[in-house]
Amino acid sequence: MKTTELITDHNIPQAFDDLKACVIIPTYNNASTIAGVIKSVQQYTPNIIVINDGSTDATRQLIAEIPNIYTVNYEPNRGKGWALRTGFKKAIDLGYQYAITIDSDGQHFANDLPVFIKKLQEEGSALIMGARNMETADNVPGKSSFGNKFSNFWYKVETGITLPDTQTGYRLYPLEPISKMKFFTSRYEFEIEVIVRLAWAGAKVVSVPITVYYPPAEERISHFRPFKDFSRISVVNTVLVTICFFYIWPRNFLRFFFRNKNWKKDLRDILLRPGESDITKANSTAFGGFMGVVPIWGFQLLIGIPLAHFMRLNKTLFLIAANVSIPPMIPFIVFLSFLMGKPFMGNRAVSLNLADGLTLKSIGIHIEQYIYGAIVLAFVAAFLFWIITFVFLKTYRKTKTIIKKKNTQVS
Repeated sequence: MKTTELITDHNIPQAFDDLKACVIIPTYNNASTIAGVIKSVQQYTPNIIVINDGSTDATRQLIAEIPNIYTVNYEPNRGKGWALRTGFKKAIDLGYQYAITIDSDGQHFANDLPVFIKKLQEEGSALIMGARNMETADNVPGKSSFGNKFSNFWYKVETGITLPDTQTGYRLYPLEPISKMKFFTSRYEFEIEVIVRLAWAGAKVVSVPITVYYPPAEERISHFRPFKDFSRISVVNTVLVTICFFYIWPRNFLRFFFRNKNWKKDLRDILLRPGESDITKANSTAFGGFMGVVPIWGFQLLIGIPLAHFMRLNKTLFLIAANVSIPPMIPFIVFLSFLMGKPFMGNRAVSLNLADGLTLKSIGIHIEQYIYGAIVLAFVAAFLFWIITFVFLKTYRKTKTIIKKKNTQVS
């Protein structure tokens, strides 16, 4: 909800109260920085919730010495995502409507808090992401720069929203939609899940520039486990893309038709981009058909979308064509795969009945025949999609030209 009074640096504490906003500080073994972070935030608001995520150093004692803050302590350490979830629940119970999260390692600066509050006043209810300048900041770890670009790409795939920094921990969250969600992650990957699901729920997503400090490598304290946490993030992105494929994109597609009076024109503009060649469009649907059938179930989009982006294909057409493997079509795809795999198996070939022969057990026993056939079927699907798309586009353009000539002659 927008406020009517213009917010200045002098009335930021009052603005926090008026907007029912608080600051959540999750912490784990940050005894060297936690007290300084809390005290710097107190210069702007007393509405502070500190979540001690099972620290084993002096963090708990240091927090206890600071008055006028809400503190939640628990053991053992359960991960940053769980700490944030705990903080959100506490903030909601206390009646707050917005929560700004700030890291406890001193990387973020409290003097950026007014930036979030002012942006909230301008935009109304929104998820506001702090955008670090990764190009000019000193001592930026290479894994952070790469991970951020990787995360930004998948966030756009999953939501259609372009953000400069999806891995920042400095964010303002709207708590009302979060209160209705059931989350399935609890560590670093939660910060991806929550912003994707807020976008799916219809929350406005914007960003604001923030300052960031990276200490030299020898002084840096990080609880991020590169292999383990990056693997978790990859799994979460796979799950989110799968949900997009089977639910979010079809839902949005239907909403597009029901809510948009000019849907015919807009759909035509999306599918028939004037500046894009018919060859590119045909290649896009062909690649979509191929990836929809190729036997790498669960990973088609995770692999196909980056490749479509790299090959500069029409990603909308790619996604539409990849939907050839929606659930009602899966039995037919599997059946045709077994059929096309028979010539490769010789005497070991089997014939399965579409009605009652396609069971998980039978597919598992004869997986080799299925894989051979699915690869062949993927190429066949790509060829058919290419031909159908190319012929349709040529026919469409020719028909459109004829109609245009007739209209010109009549006038």
